[in-house]
Parts: sequence; C-alpha cells; structure tokens
Amino acid sequence: MLPDGDQTVCLSGTPVSPGLARGPLIVLDEAVHVTTRTRGTPEEEKAGLQDALDQACAALTELMDQASDSEAEAILAFQVEMLGDTVVTDPAFEAIAGGAAAEDAWTQAMEVQIREYHEAEDLYFRARASDLRDMRDRVSRHLSGAVSAAIPPGSIVVANDLPPSRFLEIAWDGGAAVLFEGSPNSHVSMLARARGVPMIVGLERGELNGHLEAIVDGTGGMLIASPDAEAIAAFEQKKTLAAREQADQARYLVAPATTACGQRVQVYINVADGTELDHVDIAHCDGIGLVRTELLLRSMTELQDEERQYKIYRRIMEWAQGKPVTVRTMDAGGDKPIPGYTIDGEENTFLGVRGVRLSLMHPQILTTQLRALARAALIGPLKVMVPMITAPRELDHVRVLLESAIKALQQEKIPCAMPELGMMIEVPAAALAIDLFESDFYSIGSNDLIQYTTACSRDSGPLAPLQDPLQPAVLRLIHEVIEHANKHQLPISLCGDMASDARCIPALLGVGLRCLSVAPAALGRVKAAIARHRIADNEGR
Repeated sequence: MLPDGDQTVCLSGTPVSPGLARGPLIVLDEAVHVTTRTRGTPEEEKAGLQDALDQACAALTELMDQASDSEAEAILAFQVEMLGDTVVTDPAFEAIAGGAAAEDAWTQAMEVQIREYHEAEDLYFRARASDLRDMRDRVSRHLSGAVSAAIPPGSIVVANDLPPSRFLEIAWDGGAAVLFEGSPNSHVSMLARARGVPMIVGLERGELNGHLEAIVDGTGGMLIASPDAEAIAAFEQKKTLAAREQADQARYLVAPATTACGQRVQVYINVADGTELDHVDIAHCDGIGLVRTELLLRSMTELQDEERQYKIYRRIMEWAQGKPVTVRTMDAGGDKPIPGYTIDGEENTFLGVRGVRLSLMHPQILTTQLRALARAALIGPLKVMVPMITAPRELDHVRVLLESAIKALQQEKIPCAMPELGMMIEVPAAALAIDLFESDFYSIGSNDLIQYTTACSRDSGPLAPLQDPLQPAVLRLIHEVIEHANKHQLPISLCGDMASDARCIPALLGVGLRCLSVAPAALGRVKAAIARHRIADNEGR
C-alpha cells in the first residue's frame, strides 16, 4: 500500500555536495529485470555475451569522450578495463560452454567478483564493488534488451547507491542525488561536487514511493518529500540567500584575497588535466599550487614520452603568465592505478606502494618527468613537489635524480633550469619529524593527512564523522609544520579539500596558514570566507 503522497516526509543524511534543488522525485528501481527468452546454442550464447560486452564498452567509452574532467574519465576507464579483462569474463564464457544461458552465466560470474571486492579488507576495493555491480547490470540490460528508465532533467534522484557511469548519464540541470548508502569521498560524491550537483549520502530509511516532488538541501543534508507550503517558503528563502552569497563571492573573486584586518592571503588553484584552465582567469588567483600529473599521464607510453610531457607543462606555464606553478610528481597508486606502472593485488593500496615509493621503483620514468619539468622551468617559476614522503632519504634520492637529469640536459645542450624541490606533508611521520628534511618548500595534503592521522579510510561512509578536518590532532600537526616553515622562512601551503571548505578557513588562518590551493570552483567562496575573518593578535603565533 502506497503512503499518502500529500503527507510531508523529512529525512536527513550526510551532506557531500552543497546546493539546493526542487523537482520531481524519482526513486530508482535497481533490480535488473531479465526478459524470458529461448536459450540458444553455446556458440550463440557466447556471441550474445560478447556483443553485450562490446556494447557496454562502447557506451562507457562514449561517456568518457563526453566527460569534461579527468576524474570522470579515470573512473569510467576502470570499468572499460575490467570488461576487457579475461579474468572477469572467462568464467562466464566457461559456464556458457557448459550449457548455461548467457544471462545466468554473466550474473553468476559477476556475483563472485562483486562478493570478493565487497568482502575485501581494503576499503578501496570495497568501494569498487559498486562499479562492478554497474558493469553487471549494464551488460545484463544489453543481453535482455532492457533499457534504463529515462530520468527527466532536474529530477531529485533517490537510490540505494549510484554508480559513476549512471550519474554521468543523467542530465541533472537543477536536480539532486540522494543515496541511502555511499560515502562523502566516493567517486560519485567527487563527481557531484565537481559538477555542482547537490548530493546527500547515508540518508535515513523512509518510505518515498508515492511522493511526486521533493526538495533537497545539499548543505544541510535534508530531503523533504511532498513539501508543504511552509517547506516551500523556507526553500525559496534559502535560494534567495544563496543567490546573494553567490553575488558576494563573485565580488571577491576578482580581488586579491585579504582578511578583514587587511592581511594578504595567497590563493592558488589545483589543476587536474588542464581543462580547468579554459574556465579560470589567471587574474583571479595567485598561480597554481598543485598540478596532478597522474591525471595528465594515464599510460606507460605517456609516462615514457618526455616531449609530450614537456608540451603539457609548457602550456600550463604559459597560462600562468609568470605566476608560480607547483607540479606534483606522479602520485599513482592508491585509488589511481596505471596499468603496467602501479602494482596489482596489494592488500591495502592506500598504505602500499604509491606516490614517491612507486616513483623510486621506476627511476627512469621519474627521470623522464624531471627532465620535462626542468625544461619547462625556463618559462617561469616552476616548483616540483614530491608526494607521500615519509623519510628524508626519499626526498634526497629525488634531488639526486633531478640534479643528474639537469646535468644530462646540459650535456645534450637542451635548455633547462633548476626548479625548487619540495615535499607534500601527508604522512604523520613526516609532519612529526619535519626538521629532518631538506626541502625547499612544503605543501600540506590534508586528504591523506586526515585519513592517516585518524586511521579512517576516506572511502568509508560509516567512519565519515571521524574524518573531520577540524579534528584537533590534525590541526595540531598542521600548526607544528607551519611553525617550522615560518621559523626557517620556507614557503608552506595547503592543497587538499580542506582548503576549499569555507568552514575550515578560520581554523587554517588561525594556525598561521597564509597560502591555500583550492579547486577552481571554490575560488570565490574561499576568498569571501577569508575576507570575513579577522585574525586575532595571537593567531598563527
């Protein structure tokens, strides 16, 4: 029996992407409805499964081509790679050879894979179980001839979970996504933030069938089904306030970032694949505080191509027009695998071989990158930043490789310059022993620093409350690193998500930080938060 659609229902969850939305309520039915058909010969069933796999790959590749950012492309590439992996598909083909129908063989084979991922100790692999379920359902729909239900633009979409590829297929246009499961740091949450789609995860359970309209407050983490006049009036008031805030942020966007008491704060931007630069005016920021090269270089071929890398870095340097640019060496591994480069099958990828640990296992590839960066350093003030540093010897090793690369370039009479070499502060061991490192500058990677300090994977929904960036231990570590940098007059910045979170700005300024690197979309919001803060005489000391 359906509930009374006129009765207002309010459900709360965890906000992961801010914003307001009102629209038709769509509750997704995640079951795959398989049509009954006559089973063919094993050869016909194998051909049917192969055709379904090919169609699924083609659809995902088309989504990749339409994606406007590297994060989305990397997520979809994982599914395409898995669909072409014989370890994934062979069990289904073997079952067909034994007489099974293609649908049954595919579903059963995928259930084994999904269970293995879901039960893995590593939360990264657990999070990828959602991608595997999406692959299973996508191929099953092709096999059965079923089609995904059309979702009108601007809808409020409620689901148990929402795989990235499904998210990318939906025309949000003022709509919102609400999930009963999910985590603030899942791939689909990152996509929602990047596209400005309001999103809530971990929504409390409630009966929503029968309701035709809903309101979502992505900032407060609230869904209101069948809103009454009072709820609608409150929504309209929030929209008016939000519009004023946006206008306020636009005003601050064009001016240098300055606190209420007149202190200047440097605000840089983070760059993923370079497409962001087409939508940002260099006059609105102080430069680039982070270039994520692992999102620019996706294959072993690209990693080994010095000329291609040099052209990429040159374009970025030319865009900066003489302002500083900090380029991070490859931070592959963890949730950013590169076939042939990263290590497969690690039990705990975030605590495994990633960042500089992986780079030093491939010194020739690192040297190629350092050569390209040294050449680009001639164009303007370029800095090289090394991720996941734990011990001083790691940074020392990279410095030796950089000096050798420059010496080789000089011998080859290739113009180059010596860039500054610095380190990311992500590992608590490095933060606690910061005085032991010979670094030209520091950049705090708050995402990993938080998860390593709190022993909470950023992919874990249940542990999200413990991953508070304002956790006292995290702020103390940040404060100690800033004090060391200031004492020795070394530049220090913060380039993680914390820098783009307006509620964290007072705390960061309070512990003495005066340089932030933020998501391009957060420039106005962060500058406005800086302008509202008045630094006390004892702050930052």
